[in-house]
Amino acid sequence: MGTDVHDTLEALDARLNTLLPETYRDVYEEVQPISMGSAALKYDAGGQVAWDQIWGSFCDLAMAGGPPHKGTLLEPGTEADIDAQFGRYDEVCEEICRGIKLVSGLRAYVAPTPGWVCVTCLGDGMAGWLARAIVMENVAARRRGAILELPAAPHFRLEKEIKNVITSFAKTCHYWVGHIPHDQQQAIAELLVTMERESRFVEPDLSRSGVTGGRALAATIAALIHRDTGLQTSSPQYAGWLGVECPSVRFAVWMMRALVASNVLSRREGTVLFVPVNAVTDPGGTIVAKAVGRIYRCASARGVR
Repeated sequence: MGTDVHDTLEALDARLNTLLPETYRDVYEEVQPISMGSAALKYDAGGQVAWDQIWGSFCDLAMAGGPPHKGTLLEPGTEADIDAQFGRYDEVCEEICRGIKLVSGLRAYVAPTPGWVCVTCLGDGMAGWLARAIVMENVAARRRGAILELPAAPHFRLEKEIKNVITSFAKTCHYWVGHIPHDQQQAIAELLVTMERESRFVEPDLSRSGVTGGRALAATIAALIHRDTGLQTSSPQYAGWLGVECPSVRFAVWMMRALVASNVLSRREGTVLFVPVNAVTDPGGTIVAKAVGRIYRCASARGVR
């Protein structure tokens, strides 16, 4: 193992032990992506879902290597769909916000940008950590300062997509509040600032211009990744994301965790690792491609298959 790879692995381990709850410290590579199953909805006396009474426990965090809450990405609604069904959209947003308030006590409200609801977190560190953790659960999320944004769309159903959004938030918020002590929360906030100083945080560009212009950049990133690693990529099926075919689930999990610890947002669906495409923060795709190449070499050196 070369000195550079050894130093990178040590730095990654240190960052992951900071980012992950104490229960995963130094043992996160042993976590298996096994689901506990879905909890049934419960209703209060008024016939509304009692979101705060559904879960007694949660699966392991996808960030730690547990099963992502969703098998495929849950995306925000489009402006056209929202305009066509604005009444239903308002109902969906209201229920998501009600559920978030019940499970966390945090303020939640409809975002000014169509397709999103906002959650006011207890600080920038909490919002930044939750955004990363929720995306790794395969639910779209982004943050602006201490404001976390979660997806909403008029086609969302109570027992499916609405529940998915609330469950992914409840799960990650549960780990942040209940399993990460205050001093570690501060260390996470400081680490996120440090990573941003070292390299700009790259997340999917979901703006209209990013979606329309992302295919050419995705092709560039795909070529760079294949040149450096030999890994094959798939045609973009999600706006702002490029899929990379990995040899195993374990390999995809390892790459995903390490990329997030390198300030590159990522997630996985089975053995496919998804990396972000963003012409604003990574105009040539070099940040993402270099990070994938570096982490790939580290995974190989660690003996991940």
